[in-house]
Order: sequence, then structure tokens, then C-alpha cells
Amino acid sequence: MPSQFLYIIDILGTIAFAVSGAFLAMDRKLDIFGVLVISFATAIGGGTLRDILIGNLPVGWLQNDTTTIVIFCTAIVSIFFAKHLKKLSTTLFLFDALGLGLFTIVGIELGLTKQFGMGICIALGTITACFGGVLRDVLLNQIPLLFRKEIYAMGCIIGGLIYFLLRKIHLPHDVITIVCILIIFFIRLLAVRYKISLPQVYDNDNKK
Repeated sequence: MPSQFLYIIDILGTIAFAVSGAFLAMDRKLDIFGVLVISFATAIGGGTLRDILIGNLPVGWLQNDTTTIVIFCTAIVSIFFAKHLKKLSTTLFLFDALGLGLFTIVGIELGLTKQFGMGICIALGTITACFGGVLRDVLLNQIPLLFRKEIYAMGCIIGGLIYFLLRKIHLPHDVITIVCILIIFFIRLLAVRYKISLPQVYDNDNKK
């Protein structure tokens, strides 16, 4: 995949997660500074952890001012337009689902540039996509969505597996990328729509 295309995907993922972070922060009635912090943490959390794991230091957003500017501008725009959105939770969900797909591909591609195996690349894609949301939820003092509701990380893993399957049949990189982003996006949509989740490990009858 051309590096320029990967850069565009990274920016789109940053915007998507910055919006989702900003909306959730506003839903929790934080002030402007709180909204900016949560938006920033959501957008860069997964990528920061990924870069630390693969030794890409300083981490990506410290090497490129564009990321910080994009997050700041996105958060400000979200603040101004949030009042005109009647279904804040739906908008948050759609941007979060889109960000999952976009950042999964970014993580996988960066893993491939390091010549890691398929499993490691998928793990990096999942970390990139999911751990910004984990950081966001921890800062908002709630159990991370990754651990408590419908299929979340599993969508990234399935999309990653399909990514490598499509590579084996030699489809164009851009086609593989777009297909996998859409697959992850729709897996997340279907999981929420039909309440599909992983099996629970506790007994509801005994829950206090």
C-alpha cells in the first residue's frame, strides 16, 4: 500500500476517534479542557502503545505536529456542532466503529513494515484500534467498553484475518484495505444491532 494512502487512513482514524472521544466527554458533561483531553487520549492512546511496543520512538504524534492539530481542530468542531446533533450516542457509535476499522489497518500495515508475522500484525492492529478507547474509558472512570459489551476487539481480529486472506489471493492493496475497514465497521454495527457478545464467565443469578 502506498505510504500516502496509509497516511490518509491514519488521519481519518484520528478524526473518527477524536470525534468519538469528544462526544463521550460532552455526554459526561466535562468542560472544554476535559473534552480536549479525552478527545486527544482517545485518538492517540492506541497508536502510542503500539509505537512503544515496536520501538518507534519518539511515538508518532510527537514526530508530527499534524496529528495534534487535527485532534484539536476536530474536538473544537465537535463542541460547536454537538448542540445540533439530536442523537449524540448514535453519532458517537458510528465514529467509534469507523475508527476501529481505520486504525486496525494502520496497525497491521506498520507491523508489516517491521516484517512481523501475521499474528503480531493483527495484535498491533487491535491494540492501535482499541486501546485509545480503553484509555478514554479509564479516564472517565468506567469499565472499558472493550471488556464489557458487544464484540469489539474481535471485530478487529476478524478483519485482520480477512486482510491476510485477501493478500494471499493478490488483490490490490487499496481494495483489501477498503474491504477490511468496511468489514470491521459492519461487524461492530451488527454486534450492537443484534446484541452479539462473547460468552460471560460469571453467573447472573449470583451477581450481587
